[in-house]
Amino acid sequence: MFFKKLKNKIGLLVISIMLFPMQVFAYSDYIIAGGENIGIELKSTGIMIVGTYNVGNDNPARDANLQNGDKIIKINGIDVTSIEEMLNVIKNSDNKDSIAITYLRGSKRLQTNLTLKKDGNDIYKTGLYVKDSISGVGTLTFIDPETKIYGALGHEIIEKTTGQKLEIKDGKIYNSTVTGITRSSNGVPGEKNAKYDTSYVYGNVKENTTSGVFGEYSSQLPNKKLYKVAEASDIKTGNASILTVIEGEKVEEFSINILKTNDNNNSTKNILFEITDPVLLEKTGGIIQGMSGSPIIQDDKIIGAVTHVVVDDPTKGYGIFITSMLEEAEN
Repeated sequence: MFFKKLKNKIGLLVISIMLFPMQVFAYSDYIIAGGENIGIELKSTGIMIVGTYNVGNDNPARDANLQNGDKIIKINGIDVTSIEEMLNVIKNSDNKDSIAITYLRGSKRLQTNLTLKKDGNDIYKTGLYVKDSISGVGTLTFIDPETKIYGALGHEIIEKTTGQKLEIKDGKIYNSTVTGITRSSNGVPGEKNAKYDTSYVYGNVKENTTSGVFGEYSSQLPNKKLYKVAEASDIKTGNASILTVIEGEKVEEFSINILKTNDNNNSTKNILFEITDPVLLEKTGGIIQGMSGSPIIQDDKIIGAVTHVVVDDPTKGYGIFITSMLEEAEN
């Protein structure tokens, strides 16, 4: 009888263990380290208001209580996802004096009426500056050769005018060539100057998160070395390197020194480092805009990606753990 009861308890224990939720990440142990310069284009989930202007002595947007950062999703009850769609609805509206706008302010769904005003040329104006997409330059961090999921940037893309993270419906990454460098100096971050080839698409964009931009890599996988994924506990202070482009499309390796690490997985500033490579310091003055996403390598492992520059001392910067990016890419 005792053994029968014990057997039943063991059976219940096994079932309990099997039902206990476990978080298992399926990213590969070895991944392709990026370093390539990429163009990034993101399309917003709504038409974002980024500014207003007066029409004569009136400000129609202010009178309608519309603000920077609001996202227009309907005009006169019709769904709009692009500026072109918005203009077409207004153009075909029976009432040229006023339009009904449904918009999002944060998570709130609101409605208002906006009075159109004629300018000096007798043309109706909304008084709104709007965007439905943004584009920029960054660096590819990794491609998982098994899933073809990629990650880039190591931080979110923010719309500069509003300071808000862009909520996206889709996007793409494409070929980009570095044409010049504006050097960093104390208090003034430099940047990569680049040209784009939007016809040479590398992949789509599915997520814009605090840990980076992620999607599926649809182009042919580059024939490059695979690097073992390092855990946060593997990282130590001392010598390391970053992979990035400072001229053309050539990915180069430059030496850095890791000063300390922070094991807060929710941070994009897990790794504090300084640039020690004389060639990179001469060319860029330190970390520059466009380097975000550059892979960080140590002991032949990929450990993270560049995310931020220390503005007052651009020879120093921060990086995010590669495991944080890989885990976010799977969500």
